[in-house]
Amino acid sequence: MRGAHWAVVAGLVAATWASFAYLALDLGQLLTLEAQAQMWKYVVSFFPPDFSAGHLSRIGQGTLETIAISAIGTALAAVLGLLLALPAAGRFGVVPRAMARLLLNFLRSIPELVWAALMVIAAGLGPFAGTLALAWHTTGVIGRLFAETLENAPAAPAGALRLSGSPASLAFLYGTMPNVVPQLIAYTLYRWEINIRMAAILGVVGAGGLGQMLYFSLSLFQQPQAMTVILAMLALVVIVDGASAWLRQRLVH
Repeated sequence: MRGAHWAVVAGLVAATWASFAYLALDLGQLLTLEAQAQMWKYVVSFFPPDFSAGHLSRIGQGTLETIAISAIGTALAAVLGLLLALPAAGRFGVVPRAMARLLLNFLRSIPELVWAALMVIAAGLGPFAGTLALAWHTTGVIGRLFAETLENAPAAPAGALRLSGSPASLAFLYGTMPNVVPQLIAYTLYRWEINIRMAAILGVVGAGGLGQMLYFSLSLFQQPQAMTVILAMLALVVIVDGASAWLRQRLVH
């Protein structure tokens, strides 16, 4: 095993070196005095941030829009993901299982930014496109997690209900779901954390929220305004991460 480990490390080093050589990357350029001076000049241009009342009001609206995009997109994905997880978990046979898993793989294989670009073309600029982009990608991710949770759920409670004469649907609702609902909610909250970050980025392609404000500020070379948006993004992510982690711990206990 020791020799195999060293072989893997050597392979990774060789692949990294080959990548640098193929892309003709020269990290030494970042260490020149000219490059350091340019980077420092650009960083300094972001300070002091713009805390004017008008700008903060617009950031507040963008923050609420970002939260709404992520929340609605995650909620839609949770519903669609559960509907697809049932056949993906083999509840309706082999063929529906294969088709549902193929659809879930397709949805999550396309990144959120690509979905956002497609939805902007289909639905126009704004938060609706961002909501749809998050919903499609998250459906693929969360549907697969839900399917694995259903597959790993203990079969004894539902089996006991079936033996006592309960229909399959009631056995699933009262025998399987109570055991998996906390895990499903935990997965949904975790994906909401990720979608908060993505909702703040999707605005780069015109999908609304703080990301769109950041893109406009940087495009107009308004670095102080952009810095305020970045600080709002950081604060939003920290607050949502803490709240989501607390809720997941409560569910687990």
